Amino acid sequence: HKAVKSAEVDGEGSAVEEKKMVKSELAVAFPPTFSVSEIKNKQRRHFMFMKLKQEKRKQKMQLRKKRRKEREALGDKAPPKEVPKTIENQRVYDETTVDPEDEEIAFDEGTDEFSAYFNGLTNPKVLITTSDRPRGRTVRFCEQLATVIPNAHVYYRRGLALKRIIPQCVARNFTYLMVINEDRQVPNGMVLCHLPNGPTAHFKVSSVRLRKEMKRRGKNPTEHYPEVILNNFTTRLGHTIGRLFAALFPQEPHFVGRQVATFHNQRDFIFFRFHRYIFKNEKKVGIQELGPRFTLKLRSLQKGTFDSKYGEYEWVMKRHEMEACRRKFQL
Repeated sequence: HKAVKSAEVDGEGSAVEEKKMVKSELAVAFPPTFSVSEIKNKQRRHFMFMKLKQEKRKQKMQLRKKRRKEREALGDKAPPKEVPKTIENQRVYDETTVDPEDEEIAFDEGTDEFSAYFNGLTNPKVLITTSDRPRGRTVRFCEQLATVIPNAHVYYRRGLALKRIIPQCVARNFTYLMVINEDRQVPNGMVLCHLPNGPTAHFKVSSVRLRKEMKRRGKNPTEHYPEVILNNFTTRLGHTIGRLFAALFPQEPHFVGRQVATFHNQRDFIFFRFHRYIFKNEKKVGIQELGPRFTLKLRSLQKGTFDSKYGEYEWVMKRHEMEACRRKFQL
């Protein structure tokens, strides 16, 4: 009986081994290449996709909890946290990146078009106008910009060419001409011309939100001069654009007003925000957005004042060449 039982056990073991071999052969011959996109039924495909997404989220959470427990157990001996890879920290190095201590850059800043402003010889005075026959939204945008920029005046275009407007601005001691263009009743472009010798920058305007369209906005801004924050303008071109924005505002802000204008450059998009500080107590400080908010994208930078025919361009956006590499930025 014992011999028969051992023979049966051996037979069963060999059968199991054979099955495993067949399964492994099948796995090698037919790899599981299942994809959710192969499911024909739309509802079933969506359900499976959401299920996979949920499983991935669970796995991520479990990994995170495991790492947290390990870090708590190790205490001070825990390894430093891994820095996540982003487009910003994987940025391709630009040869024109500005070093603040460079003597050549200091000399250029002392002799460029904005040197009179930074030396305290001129005060900003801005004329804001629009394209011909502006609609209500563009007009309101210009009026709100005039409340953000001190000593700014809004004038209607009345069909005048920019070449005729610029000499009149210079004669009246304006230091900037800002033109807001529109398309289908929506602001879509900005020409910013520094007077009297340039340069002139052309921007694409997007994501405009006026004060009435913003939730939890503060009261209208006061006449106090705001502080100006310029973030991430690191290259020579970015440095020029940063100085162009800085010269819009007076150099000595009124800290009593607690207002701050921010130009934040991220991936060559310039985000504008206007806030007010709120001191909750001696240690805690909050911010309240006042509006308006918008996003700028540089299209070109021209030497001298606006001249569409004979103007000399320092930089022009060539989309197919410059946006080929997602990790290379111009500003």
